[in-house]
Formats: sequence, structure tokens, C-alpha cells
Amino acid sequence: MVIEIDGFYCRVLITGKKCSKQELKQKYIQAKKLALHIRDVPEIFCRLHNFEQLRYEGDIQVDIVIDTDTDKIYEPNY
Repeated sequence: MVIEIDGFYCRVLITGKKCSKQELKQKYIQAKKLALHIRDVPEIFCRLHNFEQLRYEGDIQVDIVIDTDTDKIYEPNY
């Protein structure tokens, strides 16, 4: 599963075990609560939930987007 964490301060691709949107929401909220700044969320998310950051490349197919500005989780339209 490839996830894009997108917001004003960061745009990061991460990968890890497939999970539901509800599970992702819980994991995101947990990471966000521990972060001192929103730009730290991707690193904390990865450490907590055994995900890995990927090199950001435009040709990677993203399964889910986590928008840190609105806290919405959605599937991108391609």
C-alpha cells in the first residue's frame, strides 16, 4: 500500500501493510498527537506503524492520500 501524506509543510510517500481507511485514520491521529509540528507526522507515522518512506517520484501509483491540512483520507482520482 502506497500512501501520500500531503499538506502545506510536507508531501511524502510512504509504504506499508495494507489497511482500511478507518485504520489509517486511527494511525494518523495517533501520529499527529505525538508530533510537535505537522511536518513531523510522516516520520512519526512510519516509526509507530512500521511504514517506510519512499523517494517522491511522480510516476508512483498512490492508493490513499492523507491530507494534513484538512485531516481527510481519500482515494485519489486518476
